[in-house]
This record gives sequence, structure tokens and C-alpha cells, in this order.
Amino acid sequence: MADDSRTENSGAFGSYAAIGDSFTEGVGDPGPDGGFVGWADRFAVLLADRRPEDTFRYANLAVRGRLLDQIVEEQVPRARRLAPDLVTFCAGGNDIIRPGSDPDDVAERFERAVADLTASVGTVMVTTGFDTRDVPVLRHLRGKIAMYTAHVRAIADRYDCPVLDLWSLKSVQDRRAWDADRLHLSPEGHTRVALRAAQVLGIDVPADPDQPWPPLPPRGALEVRRDDIQWAREYLVPWIGRRLRGESSGDHVEAKRPDLLPL
Repeated sequence: MADDSRTENSGAFGSYAAIGDSFTEGVGDPGPDGGFVGWADRFAVLLADRRPEDTFRYANLAVRGRLLDQIVEEQVPRARRLAPDLVTFCAGGNDIIRPGSDPDDVAERFERAVADLTASVGTVMVTTGFDTRDVPVLRHLRGKIAMYTAHVRAIADRYDCPVLDLWSLKSVQDRRAWDADRLHLSPEGHTRVALRAAQVLGIDVPADPDQPWPPLPPRGALEVRRDDIQWAREYLVPWIGRRLRGESSGDHVEAKRPDLLPL
């Protein structure tokens, strides 16, 4: 596993803003209030635990379905105005999975946003793509995602950004790390990403994010086929329908935590 961990006083982070799309909003990790929790919220708790009570503030600006340019237009200026000590920036995934998208072009736009953010906030942590080798919906895009991931790491080097390297997080390649829609992480998947994000900043975490999963009983071809048909009916067909209608899952959705509030 690539070691991007940094030994620094993470307790110095008194504020944190997360920007991105459904991954950072927390889709796949339902909360008690009908919204989503997700890795960024869980990571914020780990950061807050290192601070005196009521001295840590957190904002989550992410909205599902957002493309990179939308995130740059809507969320990056907001993050700059909030001027937190730490920003996590995960964007470009929805662009990459679109047919005909160019990872080089997406990366150039991503880099301009990183340059903008690093001039205004304390620390910017960037996030790579997942290794989708064993993800049924996304495995055919593995080459494009790998190319974009290489760009993100190079950009991080140029701007001295810590990297939340999801490609090397082997535990999220298990199907139990993914929601039933096969596009978003499950609660356990989000938890493991949060733990890895904390490790990147040199924080001691209560569990190993790459801890192996318990063994699963073997699945027969008939069971796999039945699951695939059920997934296509519940998730794939509606997703295609939204694309054909020019709709997004994030239409009419607002950021769940638009201001830096005590956690």
C-alpha cells in the first residue's frame, strides 16, 4: 500500500470542510434523520476527538451527482470563503464514468481548482479513484480511473497535498464495502475510508481500515445471476432513465451542512 501518511499535529485542525459529490455526501450510509452520514462525517468525528470540546467546526458542501465543473463553481468558492484549516477535495469521478470523457482534460481542470484552494485554505487533501477491478458496474472503466488517479497523485505532489489513496485500500474491493446499487459505498465501506483518511494525517485510529473481511460462503452462478437481474431492475434502469432525461440524482438537493458548525 502506498504510504501517504503524514506526521503532523492534526489537533491543530480546528475546522474542516468537505467538498465533492455523492461519495463525500455519504450516499450509501443512511443516518437516523433520513439523510446520509458517510466517510467525511465520520472523519470529522475523528478530528474533533483530538480537540477540546466544542472547539471543532465542520462543513460538508458535497452534493450527489455533481460534475467537476459544478463542484468548482458551487463548492470551491464557498470553501474559500469559509477558509477552514482542512479541506478534502474529491471530484471528477462522475466526469470520468461518462462516455467519451478525457482523463487528461478532467485532470487539468482539477489542478486549477487545487491551485485555487491551496491559495486560500490551510491544507487540501485530495482523493484518488478506487481500483474497480472487482466492481461489476465500473470494472470496464479501470484504465480511465487509473489514469486519472495518476494525475491526481502528480497534482498532489506539485501542491504538497496529502493524498487519500483509495486505489491502494484493498478492503473496499470486497463487495460488502459497496451499497446495493454497486456505485456507492456501504456504511462499513465509508467507515474504512474515514479511518484511512485519519491515518493519512498521522492519527491513531481505533481499527485497521484494511483489516480483512470474514470469509463469505461460496455463491452459485444462479444466485449471482438473480442478484444481477434484481440490481438492473432497481438501479440500472432508473439510472439510464435519468441520463436519457438529462436529470441528475442531485437535482434540487442542497448541501447537508453548508456552514462551519460545531461538531
